Amino acid sequence: MNPRRKKRLSIALVIIIGLGSVTGLVLYALKQNIDLFYTPTQLIEGLGEDKIKPVIGQRLRIGGLVMPGTVKRNLEDLKVRFVLSDDGGGLVTLEYEGILPDLFREGQGIVAQGVLKSANVITATEVLAKHDEEYMPSEVAEAIKGIKHMKPEYGNETK
Repeated sequence: MNPRRKKRLSIALVIIIGLGSVTGLVLYALKQNIDLFYTPTQLIEGLGEDKIKPVIGQRLRIGGLVMPGTVKRNLEDLKVRFVLSDDGGGLVTLEYEGILPDLFREGQGIVAQGVLKSANVITATEVLAKHDEEYMPSEVAEAIKGIKHMKPEYGNETK
């Protein structure tokens, strides 16, 4: 092989190895920002054919319906605790500190983002309520087929 071809080959190899390394580092960095979506049943039973469960401390998103009668508000601060469900029978408790969306109510479909605190308790950092009676994320709609929306009831605050 003549020196000119050797030089071109070595430059091409360095570029390919460099691009591969950069791609690997970017994917590794992004891995920490991926939030997987779960329904309450998938969180408890596991996701997919292998029934993979999230580990405690993992960031995730969860969607379902707020169970009627489960919203408990602390009267001294903005802490609220409620239970999410879907048609699979899974029940997951969410703890949230902050102002809930105006459309949040019992029997309403929500999506929450947070950190898994224990096997069925999530500390939410963000709670999103659907914006009208017709809209629901496709994952949540598939998971909660057959569950009816409930009108909100007021006056069940606890201290």
